[in-house]
Amino acid sequence: MKRVYSAHSPLLVGHMRNLLENEGIRCTTRNMGLVGGAGELPPTAVWPELWVEREIDHGRAEAIIEAALDDTPPEGESWRCRECGEELEPQFEQCWKCGGRRGRL
Repeated sequence: MKRVYSAHSPLLVGHMRNLLENEGIRCTTRNMGLVGGAGELPPTAVWPELWVEREIDHGRAEAIIEAALDDTPPEGESWRCRECGEELEPQFEQCWKCGGRRGRL
């Protein structure tokens, strides 16, 4: 196993785990319950961690996490939902208003 991500927030680590698992990368979390020890231990020593189970997946996992953390606006144009007419930004594949998917007739 190899560590691929660590953050102050268990929610961020959990989100990254979901992203990796959706791509078929098996992973596990550590230190999810150690936040309470932050006063006695250095803060980063108790941060939750995300580890990939297979070392071969490490590079791909890092790329997925880096893309998720990139705050550059996505390329492309806004699109209009064909079901309800709502205008959506390019990063969305599904309409927030009605649940319609991009490109669905």
